[in-house]
Amino acid sequence: MKRLLVSLSTIIALSLPVLAGATTWNIDSDHSDVAFKVRHLMVSNVKGSFEKKSGVVSIDDKDITKSKVSVSIDTASVNTNVAKRDDHLRGPDFFDVAKFPTMTFVSKKVAKASKGKLKVTGDLTLHGITREVVLDVDALSKESKDPWGNTKSGTVATTKINRKDFGLVYNAVLETGGVAVGEEVAITLEIELIKAK
Repeated sequence: MKRLLVSLSTIIALSLPVLAGATTWNIDSDHSDVAFKVRHLMVSNVKGSFEKKSGVVSIDDKDITKSKVSVSIDTASVNTNVAKRDDHLRGPDFFDVAKFPTMTFVSKKVAKASKGKLKVTGDLTLHGITREVVLDVDALSKESKDPWGNTKSGTVATTKINRKDFGLVYNAVLETGGVAVGEEVAITLEIELIKAK
C-alpha cells in the first residue's frame, strides 16, 4: 500500500502543470488528517477519517492565486473506530471501494479571502461522480525545519458537501420520522506539508 501511495503522489505531481517560480510541497500523510462529520439518527454526530492520502501543492511564490492543489484519498482507509460501521461504509451502500478505490480533489481556481485565507475551488470526484466544491483554506503557517532538515508548513481547509450529490443515497427511515444518516457532510483537512527537495 505504501508503494501505491508513492505512485499516486508521483502521478499527481506529474499531472500538475509546472509553474515558473513555484514551490512544490508534498502532503505528509503521517501528520495530516482528512476528517468528516455527519449527523446520525438526528441526535448526534458520527466522526471519521481516512488514514491513507497523498497529494501535491504547487505554490506560486509571486502570485498565490496561480497555485495548484491535487489530492488523492484511499476510500478503503475510512476509519470511524467501529469495525462493523467501517465495513458498511466500504460496501455498496456507501463508498463501494471495490469499484471506486480513490476519491480525488483537483483545484481549478484559487482566490484570496480575508486575513490571508484562500478559497480554493476544484473538482471532487467521489463514488465515480465529479462535482465542484470550494475549500475554505487558512493561511499557511510559518515554515519550520523538522529534526531531519525537512522544511514544513501547514494549513487547515474545510468544506461541506451533500453526499447525495455523489450518489451516496443509502438511508433508513426512522419510526419517529427523519432518517438515520444526514445528507450534509462536514469535511476538515488538517494538512502538514513537506517542501520538495
